[in-house]
Amino acid sequence: MMKKVTFHHAGQTTSIIVHAGESILTAARQAGVILDSPCNGNGTCGKCKVKVSVLDEQPETVLACNTNVQNDVTVEIIERQDNGNLQIKHEGLASIVEIDGVINKKYIAETGRTNVYRNEQFIASEQGDTEQDSYGLAIDIGTTTLVVALIHLLTGQELAVAGALNPQSRLAQDVLSRIRYASNEQGLFEMNQLLIEELNQMIAQVTIEAGISSNHIYELVLSGNTCMLHLATNTNPVTLGKYPYTPVIRGGNALSASDLGFSLAGIAQAYLPPIISAYVGGDITSGILVSRLSKSEGTSLFIDIGTNGEIVLAANGKLVATSTAAGPAFEGMNISCGMRAAPGAVEGFDLTSEGESIVKSIADQVPVGICGSGLLDIVAAMVRRRIIGKNGKFNKNITGQLSTFLTNVNGKMVFSVAEGVFLSQPDVRQVQLAKGAIRGGIEALLDYQGLVAAEVDRVLIAGSFGYHLNPESLIEIGLLPEAFRGKIEFLGNTSKSGSQELLLNQTSRLESRKIVEYIAVLELATIDNFDRLFVKCLDFTMVS
Repeated sequence: MMKKVTFHHAGQTTSIIVHAGESILTAARQAGVILDSPCNGNGTCGKCKVKVSVLDEQPETVLACNTNVQNDVTVEIIERQDNGNLQIKHEGLASIVEIDGVINKKYIAETGRTNVYRNEQFIASEQGDTEQDSYGLAIDIGTTTLVVALIHLLTGQELAVAGALNPQSRLAQDVLSRIRYASNEQGLFEMNQLLIEELNQMIAQVTIEAGISSNHIYELVLSGNTCMLHLATNTNPVTLGKYPYTPVIRGGNALSASDLGFSLAGIAQAYLPPIISAYVGGDITSGILVSRLSKSEGTSLFIDIGTNGEIVLAANGKLVATSTAAGPAFEGMNISCGMRAAPGAVEGFDLTSEGESIVKSIADQVPVGICGSGLLDIVAAMVRRRIIGKNGKFNKNITGQLSTFLTNVNGKMVFSVAEGVFLSQPDVRQVQLAKGAIRGGIEALLDYQGLVAAEVDRVLIAGSFGYHLNPESLIEIGLLPEAFRGKIEFLGNTSKSGSQELLLNQTSRLESRKIVEYIAVLELATIDNFDRLFVKCLDFTMVS
């Protein structure tokens, strides 16, 4: 039996006929309506809430993935506040490099035309003197966010920058979920089209802002993790999810930008940074390059904290990398009141010794949810004030002013952060799993190199998310060992700044290939008793 589903969203109406028994989420996807479902319909994230009404009945708020169509229904899409106005960090550590890109232009006065060369090879002729009109794009394709920077290839100047949510996150939040989603032809098509369409809009935005023609954009650098680069190039990532986890593409090469779907001149090329492994991608190569990790003295630890936590240990220039599946908790997903870093998200939190809370929300708006940095601050405060024990369980015997923060929601004990915003016991467990994965990776790398935490000279935290973290919270929850106190530096978005260097300097491209050639990769799954180490790292108090 067929039923009609009518979707209302952002002033638009879309209808589709589906078989009775199909989920509303499935109907939405068939209708081409983008509906947030970071867990890919598993019913665990709680982010696909919609208002459903049958005939003239009162609307009911339900999860689209868990609600089947039994009658003709009207569905109102609830727009999440964190799908726009995101706080996206696009600045990152940058190195001073000689401008020596692959594009050169020469005006020929006799003909009144400008010749364009790539690596000294003639590729085009343009009317008039366009020698100064030479531009490129440094693009960071993050799992959660996208950044596009327009760069003048002759001066290295950043002319305009745009940031946005990666629209793929509405279908699947983390890397493993996207690999599964894109493992078939239709899923890959959807993932690729969502990404390329958003990037084209961002490119149009920066070219308009800078007042330049997109016909004068000749080079792009696409920096992202291995899965993101597969999806950007419309390459099936299924092999990344199966042993021996072999990437189909390895990076270190350039492809036609127009063939990839970019709305640019046919001569434009997209360069992919070399990929280290299935789960240590080109974004980490960019970060290693721009931080000069392979040339640093002493012992340095480079950590990109996100849904897929990548860690690189450099001991006197010798590099070893690993990756841990931290999951989406740090992005605010799989958390009861979790949200991305948008206005109204709690981004900072503390509890005074008198039991008073200090709550900081983005844009100083009324708190409506908790983003990743706020989440870690809240848990750190709970650990410090012994509201939770080292095993993560709520202390039901807490007394005094602090006891007022423990309340009940739907019959379950929760920690109240602000009115209507709370942290539950399962939320704390998600933080434990995420921080345990990263701490386990750190301990495994140190042990592999025969080092202890105290021997690490510098701890470099990379990534847009990592930039907003409180180092004290990282140590107090045990994500980083106590021995790292005072050694932590925040580098910002090194994927983007590294891609900018690769855009401007040919030698840097050669150097990035050498980095990948000589770096060792430690697969945590092959380590004896890593499961025991991981369990130990779940505790909120650890002795390093």
